[in-house]
Amino acid sequence: MKLVIQIPCLNEEKVLGETLRDLPKRIDGIDEIEVLVIDDGSTDRTVEVARTSGVKHIVSFTANQGLARAFAAGLDEALKLGADVIVSTDADNQYRGECIAALIRPILDGRAEIVIGDRQTDTIEHFSWVKKRLQKLGSWVVRRLSGTEIPDATSGFRAYSREAALRINIVSPFSYTIETIIQAGKKGIATTHVPIRTNPQTRESRLFRSSWDFVKRQSATILRMYVMYEPLKTFAYLSAAPFLVAMLLGLRFLWYYFTVGATGKVQSLIVMAVLFTLSFLLMVLGILADLIHGSRLLVEDALYRTRLQELREYDRRRSK
Repeated sequence: MKLVIQIPCLNEEKVLGETLRDLPKRIDGIDEIEVLVIDDGSTDRTVEVARTSGVKHIVSFTANQGLARAFAAGLDEALKLGADVIVSTDADNQYRGECIAALIRPILDGRAEIVIGDRQTDTIEHFSWVKKRLQKLGSWVVRRLSGTEIPDATSGFRAYSREAALRINIVSPFSYTIETIIQAGKKGIATTHVPIRTNPQTRESRLFRSSWDFVKRQSATILRMYVMYEPLKTFAYLSAAPFLVAMLLGLRFLWYYFTVGATGKVQSLIVMAVLFTLSFLLMVLGILADLIHGSRLLVEDALYRTRLQELREYDRRRSK
């Protein structure tokens, strides 16, 4: 059983060495542990620090691609390295390496394919009251949309089985955390969580400039993923609003028609027709989006089979 710990990095020369030293060297149930660093276009000594610390596997981008793409590249490379379990952690030493054993245990026991570390955000001292409330609200929304029970949706401390890594497809350019949970829920990938502990803060987050920026970006990700996996339901909700207003206007017109007379209130009839047309067009868009969704599922299945075949070829070459 092989574990690959992947660490996306961007200008982390000051703390990367400490993060690497904190990683476990031995875990019960794991035969081999390897570390993979994804250098997301760093301009400092991040790569040099990684090599000095004994990291043998480094993927380097010539320019900054963002956390989501770095994470996706790490998954692909970890699979090529023969990983049975992949752990993703941050380079800023936010998460304790000693918690990796507990993080991967549900996968080793066959109880889950994805495990997410619950930071128990109420206990994190450097999180403001507003940030804690936003984290709780966001996690609640993700639970409702994904059908999972993850209490800390934005935690970056995660473990993936080989099968889960093959089935996850990252499309968001911002962050993978919420996207992978929604994907897991919609694809029926068994997902669970375990409580973890964090280290004191070493620097401010680089993912967003402010809490408002974070909410805006994550909301866009949630909306994009929900529409992607529930297009017909989404457009049905959108279609319902103009349809109901049109119905009310139609009833209003009929009431005046039969009680007051056949003249007047023509404006209501015109607006009603426009809203009915809008509602109809939204439903048509929903049907088309649902057909595209079905095609995308076929494409994802073909991509999964292609990845599987490629990995079998890599495994064959390594065994020679």
